[in-house]
Amino acid sequence: MMRPNPWILIMTILLSVAWSLERGTNENPSVNPTKTPQPSKYYANKSKVFNNGSNVNLTCSDKTWNEVLHVIWNIYFRDHSCKITFSSSGEAGENSCRDGMSLRNTSSAQSYLYIPNFSTDDVGMYECESVYRGGRENYNINVSITVAPKISAWLEYDGSKTVAVCRAEQGNPAANISWSPAENKSVMSMNPSDGFFNVESRLSEEEFPENLTCIISHQLWNQDKTLVPDRSKMKAAAKAHLALTCTGAVGVALVILGGLVYFALKKPTLLPFCQQTDTSTSKPPMTSEDVEEVEPYASYVQRVNSIYN
Repeated sequence: MMRPNPWILIMTILLSVAWSLERGTNENPSVNPTKTPQPSKYYANKSKVFNNGSNVNLTCSDKTWNEVLHVIWNIYFRDHSCKITFSSSGEAGENSCRDGMSLRNTSSAQSYLYIPNFSTDDVGMYECESVYRGGRENYNINVSITVAPKISAWLEYDGSKTVAVCRAEQGNPAANISWSPAENKSVMSMNPSDGFFNVESRLSEEEFPENLTCIISHQLWNQDKTLVPDRSKMKAAAKAHLALTCTGAVGVALVILGGLVYFALKKPTLLPFCQQTDTSTSKPPMTSEDVEEVEPYASYVQRVNSIYN
């Protein structure tokens, strides 16, 4: 058996090593380290509308408790702010919010913010951050409320005409108002106040039919509301107007009468009987015959002395 040429064996080994280095087949892990994946980030803006008095749940992530590292809610209301936090590291969470607002979890261990008996005080901007293994989510949620308006309708006087008024106050969103059987003849005004809307419709006619109705629709109602304008206000206004007119007429008459009396007292010539005098009862002037002569004091003293002498 022939022994292999050692030179050929050495050359084969060298060529094999060179080929391996060129092809990058070196399996040394220090040569090609594995990169650490960066955590994913997610940002979003949302808008939510809830009914007045409802119980509200707001979610910041669909991750479960065992995946979440921490959750932070920063809530900004119209006149104040508050904060609610949770951490899986065992640190005590923070809750500076009021009215029962808190963090809870569902039966599947998903975190959510619970707001009981939602009201206008809970309207605001809700900012949340949820950090979990492998990522982070941030949301800005603009939360508003749906409120049914307070409604009323009546008839009133406006100068010489009668006006039918229908009003829907403090509603969100704004209500819609129409009239029957006088549709498309009203003048409507809308006045937003503190995020709520006051809607008023005025219908001016010479005379209204007895079956005139105001129809109000709103997002919260399954059926429209129908109101018959209250005519008692118009009657009360008519009585007040009549009483004011009578009072004014009496006042004018008293002023005229007082002026006549004052003018008459300032002009006595208009009342000649006031100047007449009764001369029959007046005393006649005194004469010289009625005056008794008085004796001089000196003569009286001299006569008395002579009597005593």
